[in-house]
Amino acid sequence: MRKRKIWFWVILILLLFLIGSWYSYRYFFHSEIKQEQPVKRVERKNVKLVAVGDSLTYGQGDEEKDGGYVGSIKQKIQNKYKKTTVSTANYGVSGDRSDQILARLNKQKKMQTDLKNADVIVVTVGGNDLMQTLEKDIMMDSQSKIQSSINQAQGTYENKLNQLFTAIRKENQYAPIFVMSIYNPVYTYFPDVVAINDSIKQWNQATEKVTKKYTKMHFVSIYKVMSYGQYQTKEQRQQLIQQEEKVNHGKVKQSQLLSIMGNKDHNLNEYISTEDNFHPNHLGYQHMANQLFRSMVKYDSWEYVRK
Repeated sequence: MRKRKIWFWVILILLLFLIGSWYSYRYFFHSEIKQEQPVKRVERKNVKLVAVGDSLTYGQGDEEKDGGYVGSIKQKIQNKYKKTTVSTANYGVSGDRSDQILARLNKQKKMQTDLKNADVIVVTVGGNDLMQTLEKDIMMDSQSKIQSSINQAQGTYENKLNQLFTAIRKENQYAPIFVMSIYNPVYTYFPDVVAINDSIKQWNQATEKVTKKYTKMHFVSIYKVMSYGQYQTKEQRQQLIQQEEKVNHGKVKQSQLLSIMGNKDHNLNEYISTEDNFHPNHLGYQHMANQLFRSMVKYDSWEYVRK
């Protein structure tokens, strides 16, 4: 009888303990939830976009003289965010390599100030670094020699890119940075020339790899839209390859490249300017801005006041 009483009290105490614990848990847990307030995001009334880079930032080839993608992206932001006013600063210089962009940044106080005050930063870089190597190697008969040269140049490029990105981040720790890829301006003429296509893809992979090392930095690929132009389906590109194989047999001749660059009336790619048959035209820059804007809408911290 005594043992039964002991067990009765043991069980009763355990039940009271469990019930008390359960009520305590509910009280503190729900109190904590009630205290949590949703973060209120306040849209900026004024957004400053600073563009840094080479001829693609400068807007080379834009027959509308609208500043290339910079003019287009400004309009896209204002169309979507009706209450937002956008100001831009364009620090693009045609022909600049990554190290030359960095040299300008280190010297130009106005550029440094604009970067400090930027809400969003856009960078185009890499095309001239690669061209420096391809101009020397593209006529080589040996694919392995071309690949070896590209591999060696890539290491140097990645080091320069790290220096440039570090310098930009030093000026501004918070603004998201969008880095654009490069593209193949002669793809529609030489769609199956491996030396060109693979080199550009490898270069873009190198840029993306370095980009991923930095916080709030996003890689924006324009390779497909700008290289393929209006030939966006596999069937359309296959027809291009079949046509090219009959004429070039997968090889590039210097005379052919010069002929393409010198044609002032026509380009197979409707997004490429006939001014030099290399840079985008106004339509091409609009497509670049479309790709950029998709990424900016996805990573939209630039549009809200930082708390």
